[in-house]
Amino acid sequence: MFSDDTVQQLSMAMWLNQSSTDDFILLGIFSYSPRDLLLFSVVMLVFTAALFGNVLLILLICTDPRLHTPMYFFLSQLSLMDIMLVCTNVPKMAVNFLSGKKSISFIGCGIQIGLFVCLVGSEGLLLGLMAYDRYVAISHPLRYPVLMNQKVCLQIIGSSWAFGIADGLVQMVVVMTFPYCSLREVDHFFCEMLSLLKLACVDTSLFEKVVFFCCIFMLLFPFSIIVASYTRILGTVLHMHSAKSQKKALATCSSHMTAVSFFYGAAMFIYLRPRQYRTPSQDKMVSIFYTVLTPMLNPLIYSLRNRDVIGALQKGLDRCRVGSQP
Repeated sequence: MFSDDTVQQLSMAMWLNQSSTDDFILLGIFSYSPRDLLLFSVVMLVFTAALFGNVLLILLICTDPRLHTPMYFFLSQLSLMDIMLVCTNVPKMAVNFLSGKKSISFIGCGIQIGLFVCLVGSEGLLLGLMAYDRYVAISHPLRYPVLMNQKVCLQIIGSSWAFGIADGLVQMVVVMTFPYCSLREVDHFFCEMLSLLKLACVDTSLFEKVVFFCCIFMLLFPFSIIVASYTRILGTVLHMHSAKSQKKALATCSSHMTAVSFFYGAAMFIYLRPRQYRTPSQDKMVSIFYTVLTPMLNPLIYSLRNRDVIGALQKGLDRCRVGSQP
């Protein structure tokens, strides 16, 4: 009889052997027609803008003392998640398109699944908890420094990351342990889990149902926090006697609500639709929206109407001008 350690070593050896010989083919989203070449160029411009905008926002938050508040701390983490999200899928998509090679290794596919699920889950929960931050700031402004102290902020960030990492690891391990048939063509531009499960040689319906209910929880639990928080915020705003205060409170929430609408709208469209209504072409287009476009829009949404961020940017530009003068 083999010992437990021997069995584990044999299992790992078999997994590594499978990973070294069996690649997947990503069919992608673009052909080489003039229209698709133009669309590819647009996606790469959006990708570059997403990287630049989120990196700039993180630098501004780190370097300007006026932005050292809970809201901007959460926003810096959101930008970090967006940077990691666009870098998980887009570079590989671009390399495959430009080189004409559409393959991705077994291990690379597993890493993409784990990172993607982790980051989407973490970002969704963080957006929900950011709504609670806005509720405390508007409904309990005097107690805000106490209720949103450093310990609470770290707990919010830590729970968001932990939730996403745990979910990503579990789903990655389960999906990559399924046996896959010889035809390994994934009808997507990255290793999207549901697209990959279609290639499994075994019945995955039970796991897909579990994933569906997990998606409901991952999306509706943070969304319920958002709805509850904004319901309370609306009640507080309606009881304000100053029209200026009402306008300021609504302006504070509008940026967050816009980001929430983009993220949750796209995610719910993909993962909460019944299977019979899903089509690969629709899934790929919507995936482009919330894996590339939304990370690009988030820095714009949170900065264009934010005097603190614009002030920090102007201050940084002034420093650059002074430093460049002889």
